[in-house]
Amino acid sequence: MVPPSGPGTPRPSGLATQRPSGPATQRPHGPGTLPTAVPAAPLTGDEWSSTPPSPSSPSDTSDDFSSEEASAAHVFASAAWSGIAEPGDSVAGLVVAALGADRALTMLIDRSEPAQWLAALGAEGSDSDQAGGDVGQVGVTVEVIAAALERWRPRVVSRVVVGSLRSAARFEARLLTPVHPLWPEGCRDLDLHAPHALWVRGNVRAVDHPGGGIAIVGSRDATNYGEHVAMELSAGVSDRGFSVVSGGAYGIDGMAHRAALVSGGTTVALLAGGVDRLYPAAHHDLLLRIAARGALVSELPCGASPTKWRFLQRNRLIAAITRATVVVEAGHRSGSLNTAGHAAALGRPLGAVPGPVTSVTSAGCHRLLREYDATCVTTPADVVELVLGPTTDRPSLLDPPPPRSSGSVVPSSPESVLPGSAGSPMRAGAVSDDVSPEAPGVTDPSTTSGDADTPAAEAASSGAGTSAADDGAEIRVLDALTRRSRRTPSDVAVRAGLSVRAVEAALGILLLEGRVEETETGWRRSRT
Repeated sequence: MVPPSGPGTPRPSGLATQRPSGPATQRPHGPGTLPTAVPAAPLTGDEWSSTPPSPSSPSDTSDDFSSEEASAAHVFASAAWSGIAEPGDSVAGLVVAALGADRALTMLIDRSEPAQWLAALGAEGSDSDQAGGDVGQVGVTVEVIAAALERWRPRVVSRVVVGSLRSAARFEARLLTPVHPLWPEGCRDLDLHAPHALWVRGNVRAVDHPGGGIAIVGSRDATNYGEHVAMELSAGVSDRGFSVVSGGAYGIDGMAHRAALVSGGTTVALLAGGVDRLYPAAHHDLLLRIAARGALVSELPCGASPTKWRFLQRNRLIAAITRATVVVEAGHRSGSLNTAGHAAALGRPLGAVPGPVTSVTSAGCHRLLREYDATCVTTPADVVELVLGPTTDRPSLLDPPPPRSSGSVVPSSPESVLPGSAGSPMRAGAVSDDVSPEAPGVTDPSTTSGDADTPAAEAASSGAGTSAADDGAEIRVLDALTRRSRRTPSDVAVRAGLSVRAVEAALGILLLEGRVEETETGWRRSRT
């Protein structure tokens, strides 16, 4: 167990979750529950103690106490890891999956050496073939663990986690962990890249909707045509019992959410920051309506800022928790293609809406249809067919023609069968590796708006966004820098979730490209 220590510090053992429905007095003691209230006691220090407190009565209720304490320790540790490691950190995913969130956090607080981490992982691998396979799959070595510890240790601050829990209680958010019964099963398909926890504001049951969810995503700079199609598709699938999942951004995302709300359906918005920070600001009222009728979900703790890197990682969750992904409009480098890449990698059905060949906002959809074997989608029935399969009562072009009626014209030759139709052989080939979840240079539509010196404004001012040569480290370093503030490499490392050495290497590359500049007091983005 890893509760914070010190007099007056809130103890997670007394925390419980309110069920989505039923009397408020029902307080489950199962694992993975989220605190609904945190005492406003003063904090005493930044470091945690790994020593669990002793129960007041060790004999009569020891079993119940141990169960509740273990549950609270797991919840607190999962909340901590959601802020210590950046989304998609496979090394963090491995150690938490192999050792457990609370034990991994204890070792991190105790400043265990890389060799001790490797020995602990090896011991787990000897007891579990799956754990051993994960260690081999990631290629964990002492150097890999050492680099990961450099990223994680600067973020081990207890008051940050307690502050996130307090903010969650203030906004009536809930915390789901992988052991919670309402944890979405689709997240397990992400394996080591799965989130450590999900912070949910709204109806917790909406995250894993009984009817399943369908992702409807698209360009921020949507046309009237795209918004109209998004509205029809979203309303149609809502009427058929599916939930609509999107990113809460401008354009297609916002229209998909609005149509689902108007239809009386359930909609879920995946955010790239904390659920207490409604972004974009212009969608504040819309996001509140989503929280009231559906759910706002994030893998980042309350208080976390949205960044370009987190938008890209957020897309994998949109694809994972849904049964199919539909791209309505997308430019050639739209972030929606990143979501499509995650859906394809996870084996989820992928649909794309065709548009005018002269429209740049449909170029990405046409690319999905032409190169990546996406399914052409034009109606809500087509979307449902992605999930449930083709209907049996739909006539095929190869079926015998119906009886000839007065004035009708029946084709007389087999050439009337259209090539590539439902009756023709489908083109072979799987989804190309070019559309990958980590495709460089892909930007999210949500990051192209906002105030100056925000990640969104920086993306807008740079035109197409980052260059294709960028890797994850350079994107995250740019996310942590602004044009106004000057920051040291250690400060950038904490904000970006990277080691100081990785930050210094990325700053050197960005300096040669003219995208950052060094001053006497620190680094900032280039003003040119």
